[in-house]
Amino acid sequence: MTPPPDDLDREIADALGDIDLQSIGSEEEEQQQAKAGGERLWTGVVAGLHGDDVIVELGPRMQGVASLREFEEAPEVGSSHQFVVRGREDELWVLSLTAAKELAAWAELAEGSHVKARVTGQNQGGLELKIGSHGAFMPASQVAIGHEADLSAFIGQTIVCEVLEIDRKRDRVVLSRRKVLEEERAAARSEAVGRLQPGSKMHGKVTRVEPFGAFVDLGGGLEGLVHVSQLAHRRVEDATQEVEVGQQVDVMLLEIKEGGKRIALGIKQLLPDPWADLEERFPGDREVSGTVTRLADFGAFVELEPGLEGLLHVSQLGRERVRRASDVLSVGETVTVRIQSVDPAARRLSLTRLDARGAVLGSEEAVESDVIEKNLAKPGSQPLGTNLGALFKKALENKGG
Repeated sequence: MTPPPDDLDREIADALGDIDLQSIGSEEEEQQQAKAGGERLWTGVVAGLHGDDVIVELGPRMQGVASLREFEEAPEVGSSHQFVVRGREDELWVLSLTAAKELAAWAELAEGSHVKARVTGQNQGGLELKIGSHGAFMPASQVAIGHEADLSAFIGQTIVCEVLEIDRKRDRVVLSRRKVLEEERAAARSEAVGRLQPGSKMHGKVTRVEPFGAFVDLGGGLEGLVHVSQLAHRRVEDATQEVEVGQQVDVMLLEIKEGGKRIALGIKQLLPDPWADLEERFPGDREVSGTVTRLADFGAFVELEPGLEGLLHVSQLGRERVRRASDVLSVGETVTVRIQSVDPAARRLSLTRLDARGAVLGSEEAVESDVIEKNLAKPGSQPLGTNLGALFKKALENKGG
């Protein structure tokens, strides 16, 4: 962003130091500038052309001559133009069309206007430039949007700048190329934003990564943010662990705010959804293994596959009352759970660590009900009062075998 006015004033003053803007340029240009102290515009009418000379009537008994090379095309006899008088030669006033254009441009120059300036040199604070015969200065911070390491590369170039400050009495002009570039980028962004539609797929390059998300350059002056919650279907705590600077990524446009200044992007929307066909892949009452990813007082979150987490409520951790999930489980631990209910629409998966009879899965008490029922259903089976110890032992042996 461009520095605030007060900061910019201080920056200009520091950059200028003891530089005299009137001294910028060659000695010959300085002499011309001194002679031009009384310059004014003269309106003349083309009276004729003779070789490279354009004969101009400036007034009664006052004729001048200008070079044909100063005109974009040969002027028509009778056409009017403005000139600056450069001297007198062979009874004719020597006229300059180019100097007149520069003088007119200088008179119209104002803060905020755009002007072409030629870079003539470099100093400690920035660039030295010329607007016609007038010296100008550009602080280093105003040369480009980002940091420009080699200012000397601009010497000899003619660049479009915005006038930040002008003081004709002191012949002081401060310019900014950065302002022009920012305006061009804003115009390009506005045009590009007009073509964007939420839900569209885009391609970009990661330019910066912070723990909270990744910034992606979409081209056309547009940059968007993929929040850490939009990087993957699984829970990501730190975006720097998921993507890196320079990585090419496909993203989905989620939201546009403030005319394109804030663009929300997503990556996980273009990845297979682990919640799709969940009821077919994980039907109710099925036993599965998962990894504990998070713990809370009310329960534990268990990941069954990347991006698919279920809640193991504290009431489903054991036969006895458990006050906190951390009392019996730890993050990273692999546990066997049973699916209680599946709600793909709400993206909820309820888990339990207990079997249908209320025993902890995998414990000695957790005997599969179908094995017990099978034994009880055999002909000649003893009454329910039979010692179940032997039955449990037999069932466990069958399970282990």
